[in-house]
Amino acid sequence: MARGGINKAVVQTARLAILARGENPSIDAVRIEMGNTGSKTTIHRYLKELDDGTEPADTASEPIDDELAGLVSRLAQRLKEQAQEPIDQARAQFDQQRKELDRQLAVAQEANTELQQQYEIQTLALTQESDTLHNTLSILQTEQTRNAGLSQALADFELRLQDKDEQIRSLEEKHLHARDALEHYRNAVKDQREQDQRRHEGQVQQVQMELRQAQQSALVRQDEITQLHRDNERLLTENRGTLRELSLLQEQLKQTHTRQDQLLEQVNRIDNERTLLQERLRTALLESQSLKQSVDEQSQINKTLETERLKTQASLDECVRRAAVIATAPDASEPKKGD
Repeated sequence: MARGGINKAVVQTARLAILARGENPSIDAVRIEMGNTGSKTTIHRYLKELDDGTEPADTASEPIDDELAGLVSRLAQRLKEQAQEPIDQARAQFDQQRKELDRQLAVAQEANTELQQQYEIQTLALTQESDTLHNTLSILQTEQTRNAGLSQALADFELRLQDKDEQIRSLEEKHLHARDALEHYRNAVKDQREQDQRRHEGQVQQVQMELRQAQQSALVRQDEITQLHRDNERLLTENRGTLRELSLLQEQLKQTHTRQDQLLEQVNRIDNERTLLQERLRTALLESQSLKQSVDEQSQINKTLETERLKTQASLDECVRRAAVIATAPDASEPKKGD
């Protein structure tokens, strides 16, 4: 008995509607036409009765052949639908896995690109730091050369200062000798004058002559002493100038040492930064190699999945081929059933 109000008239109406559209009135098609209601067994029985009612009575073998052909056709359709369902599921699962792998590959490629950009930026920064270090070393070498020149100039000035001091000491010794000589001469003149006073007045003229000679000699000695005083003042002036130049050179040398210390500190800082950048670059290279290895592994997984997909596709094709063979097999055995 039909369930849900299904009867032969309803099945016949659905069958006629399908035939009017030029389609095959299979069990599934009739059930869909009736709104997915009714048992397939009941629908098959009503369709069989309707098919039996439309065939002529004088051909006994044709209703069986048609019924077998319809049954095989419906079985082939159902087998195809059942075989297509796992194919669709496998294909959907494969598409989902492929999309996920494509997304992971895109993420890995993006990360690799970012790491490559960071590597290029760090390489550029390292190159700039190396150029700065080279420039700083060049400046340091220039300052060291200039410092050596200033040190040499300072040594030369010190030698000149020593020479000036020697000259001053020599002039002072000459001045002392001249003063002693003048004092000795004055004492000698005084003694001579006392002796001359005790002598005869006849010798006054000779004494006066000797006195004039002594006065002239004293004037010469006085001129020499004056010249010595002038030379001494000139040497003292030159000595003060030399001392000022020496003080200026010492100040420049002090500034040069300070500048050299600053440059050395800057070189150390740049060297530390270069070491840090090299460490960062090494870390970035390790990460890049790791990402490249991950990309290679992902590519290997993609190849494996592609191989599995090809195998699955081959299996599906084999299932479809078997279904087609099963669908066409009853036609080959049909003469035996007629006999």
